[in-house]
Amino acid sequence: MLIPTPTRILVATRPVDFRKSIDGLAAVTELVLGERALSGAWFVFLNRRRNAVKMLLWHQGGFVLVYKKLERGHFRIPENDQDRIVLTPAELAAVLEGIDLSHARRLARWNPKESVAHGTEAR
Repeated sequence: MLIPTPTRILVATRPVDFRKSIDGLAAVTELVLGERALSGAWFVFLNRRRNAVKMLLWHQGGFVLVYKKLERGHFRIPENDQDRIVLTPAELAAVLEGIDLSHARRLARWNPKESVAHGTEAR
């Protein structure tokens, strides 16, 4: 099975009880984060000690649950006072590899203006 590229990746910033499985995490997604569990987004949850992560996603008629537990250390996510953080696939990969994103520096990138992207630039 190939796991699809997510439309969005949302990381819950508050710890989740890891006795919850698919149905419990889907409920957290809907009730706590206010997001549709069937949206195609990936929902990432950490336990209290941050040494385990569960990722929930909807794919072709069913949920997929991915679980990773570290034998040593813990996952580091950027601090935030909101109920979630939005990550890119590259940032999620970095977190899962043990990279602390709070010390990472994003280089400036150029993106065209909306009018240029749609071919309506004034001439």
